[in-house]
Amino acid sequence: MTATVWPRARRAQARMLHLDPGCGSMRDLHLDALPTLLQPGDLVVVNDAATLPAELRGTTAQGPVEVRLAGMGAASPASDEITSDSIWTAVLFGAGNWRMRTEDRPSPIVLARGDTIAFAADLHATVVRVSSVSPRLVQLRFDREGAALWAALYRVGRPVQYSYLCAPLALWHVQTLFAARPWAVEMPSAGWSLDAHLLRSLRQRGVGIASVTHAAGLSSTGDPALDALLPLPERFDVPEATVRAIERARAHRGRIVAVGTTVVRALEGCAAQNGCRLRPGPGVTDLRLGPGFVPRVIDGVLTGMHDPGTSHFVLLRAFVPGPLLDAATHHAETNGYRGHEFGDTCLALAE
Repeated sequence: MTATVWPRARRAQARMLHLDPGCGSMRDLHLDALPTLLQPGDLVVVNDAATLPAELRGTTAQGPVEVRLAGMGAASPASDEITSDSIWTAVLFGAGNWRMRTEDRPSPIVLARGDTIAFAADLHATVVRVSSVSPRLVQLRFDREGAALWAALYRVGRPVQYSYLCAPLALWHVQTLFAARPWAVEMPSAGWSLDAHLLRSLRQRGVGIASVTHAAGLSSTGDPALDALLPLPERFDVPEATVRAIERARAHRGRIVAVGTTVVRALEGCAAQNGCRLRPGPGVTDLRLGPGFVPRVIDGVLTGMHDPGTSHFVLLRAFVPGPLLDAATHHAETNGYRGHEFGDTCLALAE
């Protein structure tokens, strides 16, 4: 896929490759055609997590280090309860910055439990756990919590970004129109191209719009051992109104269309933990989707254009047969579809 170097001036200008798994076909469209592919009674579910400034630069007794937050709490699905917002899972990066490919960055200094990182005069964190998989994956405890912590993070942090972009991103660049709680460390990018006009067109068509909150995590670390773990366990929250909207759509034979892989993980992860039934409330999912997985909640997914081998691409194999997905990948590559978070889109949905 062609790399997208900067966000479009108009979000809904994105192209859309429509894959119909039922008949094995594909069509080149634009995103503004989405309402014509949906029917009254269908339901579109978006991720309303806002993107926080998750990249922090700090100093330690051993030298400087870059920290990218990976999610609040431990990287474990053992509990869906977050007792303090001062505990974060994070990944350490060595010298360099976003202009270097993550895989070209040198290894960071090795930190041990009890080491302290200073991000500012009034913001420090202590390493409380180091992963056995990689010393780059750590758990941090900040020296403040609540409003004081969030104010400090927004003052010293910046958005996570990668080397294919041509200039530094501002925080407003990485927000969707429906961004609410700051849970995502990287933007839930599938929803970025949905502008107000498109959302209005969906509603006029009789298509419902609902939301979940899912803590979208890091998409790359440059460390093969860590990248093999991605996505890490991630928090979600399914509102009762969304559960009811899905039940109403199902009762009227409406289809449930997820905007992004994070929505798929949230809803399918919630159902998997509750005997294939959705229940409102918070949770943590480590669900991995791919060939052989049978979706219980989602009928189709609108997502970005992803490179083969990535976790987002593998997820599509739960919705699209391998031969069609392979053909679609080749078609997208030869026809100049734009990849990454500000790129073009792919809709996997049977008509």
